[in-house]
Amino acid sequence: QVQLVESGGGLVQAGGSLRLSCAASGRIVSINAMGWYRQAPGKQRELVAIITAGGSTNYADSVKGRFTISRDNAKNTVYLQMNSLKPEDTAVYYCNAEVRQVYYRPPEDCWGKGTLVTVSS
Repeated sequence: QVQLVESGGGLVQAGGSLRLSCAASGRIVSINAMGWYRQAPGKQRELVAIITAGGSTNYADSVKGRFTISRDNAKNTVYLQMNSLKPEDTAVYYCNAEVRQVYYRPPEDCWGKGTLVTVSS
């Protein structure tokens, strides 16, 4: 069993910043990519940013230049620094990780329960 626990969400004014954290715990052999997704009311879940175990990153066009994803492999933790927040960034943000729990099995997709980010205008 693997648990992903997000923290750092909240209410912020437009132009402000928040930093999300997500810590993975449990039966972990290794973690491949880690990422952040978000789902706004009435919309589908979308990729925000992803980072590989080696540190390569990819971002949604809507957040490029404003958000930065990073990870601490020793702590099995991924972060999302969000700057210049806009009302359209309001959503529940979910952490995702590709976790290998057993050596002889492929990695499995694991999800956190989400943290709400609300940006007021």
